[in-house]
Formats: sequence, structure tokens, C-alpha cells
Amino acid sequence: MDAIFWEWLSFFVRWTHVMAGIAWIGSSFYFVHLDQSLKQRPSLPDKAYGDEWQVHGGGFYHMVKYLVAPPQLPEHVTWFKWEAYATWLSGAALLVIVYYLGARLYLIDPGVMDIHPITAVAYSLGGIFLGWFIYNEMCESDLAKSDLRLALSAFAMIVAFALIYSFVFSGRGAFMQVGVIMGTIMAANVFFVIIPNQRKVVASLKAGEAPDPTLGQKGKQRSLHNNYLTLPVVFVMIGNHYPLAFATRFSWLILALVIVMGVSIRHFYNTRHRGLPSPWWTWGITAACGLAIMWLSSMGPAPVRAAVAEIERTELAEAAEGVVQTRCSMCHAEKPLWPGVGAAPKGVKLETLEELAQHGGGVRVAAILTHSMPPGNITEITPDERETLDRWLTGAR
Repeated sequence: MDAIFWEWLSFFVRWTHVMAGIAWIGSSFYFVHLDQSLKQRPSLPDKAYGDEWQVHGGGFYHMVKYLVAPPQLPEHVTWFKWEAYATWLSGAALLVIVYYLGARLYLIDPGVMDIHPITAVAYSLGGIFLGWFIYNEMCESDLAKSDLRLALSAFAMIVAFALIYSFVFSGRGAFMQVGVIMGTIMAANVFFVIIPNQRKVVASLKAGEAPDPTLGQKGKQRSLHNNYLTLPVVFVMIGNHYPLAFATRFSWLILALVIVMGVSIRHFYNTRHRGLPSPWWTWGITAACGLAIMWLSSMGPAPVRAAVAEIERTELAEAAEGVVQTRCSMCHAEKPLWPGVGAAPKGVKLETLEELAQHGGGVRVAAILTHSMPPGNITEITPDERETLDRWLTGAR
């Protein structure tokens, strides 16, 4: 019953996280699109920066933006913040349920660094807070005077975290850790900068004072950062299902290229929304990064692997069957024996050679081309055993 409870709890929290993320990212994309589409017209209200007419759902909408604030505060204002908060809170809950409570399975790989689960959690939390602190200091420094310099500095920081954590956590754990750092930066931008600055503007209006224009400028800069980070964060959210992304030797570099791809795609659409000529060259960068990622993922998880001695055909089959029974089938079984696993992950059962052959392609990706399985090498499968599986799956059977 405990296994069923935790399995469904993880599922429901993940579902909540996805729903909140859709709402947050959708509103972020919409408002950046709106901001880039504003037109300056002579008929605008006093102190208005621009407006845009839109049609949706059978009705027309007239959107007007004030750079700082309108002359008078309206009776009702809708605050777009709960989407961000719900996404981060549900993501944090998922991080605890899956990666912290299951640290030995998903966060730690003794072949990378043999650490205690509590230590791993401490390293994770430390990186999350440090990432926000460094980024925020950058935004408050002279770097913020140049959007390009600030963006490149933040990019370098994220890549540095990806590289450092590749020497600390398992491939899956390191990948997700960097995604959490980026997601935390986005949510903290809303919580600590964007919303507080808007509240200060409202307070100034209520007091009959002129609002500080720099408050809106800082909020807009942080909002734009969030817009460019959304696609890489979404990639990480789904990337933990694809070992070729996170369990290869250059996963940190793959993540860096993913960020470049996400930024290129958003730059294309942001430029289009401003009514400027479409920068089609961004798709060339995106395609080049995608091809580079494919090439990097083909280079395998380790520099060398020990070769196994020659095994006769029958012995090889027996050896392969022994590997999956001792290293895989405690989870990938009709009735899993591993604590906390209520059903075979993704429905993949590996109790016989027939089942191994049926799922051979997935097994090669997860256990041979990458080392994402077993998670964190929790069952201590050896290089020789991986080689045995590889030989049997690639035609030696």
C-alpha cells in the first residue's frame, strides 16, 4: 500500500506541476508577445506607452500598456503571480518526493561521487540558493546596464553549475538539478522583484506620488529573462525520460546547447512580434545545436569500458539473462521487489530473455549507450555485465 500511495502522490504532484507550468508559461508567452506588439498612436490615453487590438473567442480586446502606471489606479487589478508560485511549489514538492526521498535511486551515483543522501540533498539545496544569489547579484550590478552582457554572464553561470554537478550527482540528478536552479531563478524573479516592484508602484499611486520608473524597467528585464528560460526548463522537465540527454558523457554541454536552442527560438518569435524582419538565421543555429547534441550523445557515458572474455553462444545467453535477473528485474518485474516501486517502470518487464529481446532497443539506450539504468547504478552493474548485454542484444544471441 505504501508503494501505491507514493506512486500516485508522485503522479498527482507531477500533474499539478505540468498544469501550473502550462498556465505560467502560457501567460509569459502571451505578455511578451503583447509587449512586443504594442503600437504607439496619437489617440492613446495620457501616459500610455502603446496599445494593441486583439480578437479571441469571438470578441475584441483593446489592450493598453502604461510603462510606469496609469494616472489613477483602477478599482480592480489582476495580478499574474499564482501561476509562477504554483509551478515552483509543485516542482519543489516533486523534487522532494522523487529526488530527495529517492536520493540513492535518482540523485546519487557512487561511480560519480559516493555520498550520503543527506549530503546530496544539502549539495542540491546549496546550489539552488547559490544560483539565485549569484544571478540576482549580477542583475543588481553594472552588468544589468547591458542586456547582452548580463545574459551571457547568466548563461555562463548555468553552464558552470551543469559542469560542476556532473561530477557530483548521477546524470539524471545533475540534469534535473540545473533545471531546478533555472526554475527557481524564474519564480524568484516574480516573487522577489516583479511583484514587489508592482506593489511599490501601486503604493505610490495610492499616496498620490509619482512611481519610480526604474521599478518597471527592472521588472521587465527579469520578465524577459524568464521568457528566454522557459523552453530550456521545459526541456529539462521532459528530458529525464530520455537518457541520451542526461546520461551521456557530455550531458552538461548538451544542456548548454539546449539553452542556446531555446534562446534562439524565443528570439525569433520575440523579433517577429515586434514587427521586425524575421531572423530566420536563428533556425540555422537551432538545427546546428540539435545535430551537435545528437553527435555528443553518441559518444557514450565513459571513456573506456572493459571488454569481456569470449563467451559461447549458449553461455552468452545465460550470462545476459543472469545480468537482467540480478541487476534489473527487482524493479522491472510483474511484482517488483524494490521498496517504493509498485509497478514495473514504464511497464517494462525484464524477467526473461524474451522480454529482454522485446525491449532490447530501450535497454541498449538506458543501460549501454547511456548509464541511466540502473538509476545511480543502485544495483552495481559492472562494465563487463553491460558489455555482455550489449553483445547479446546486438546479434550475438
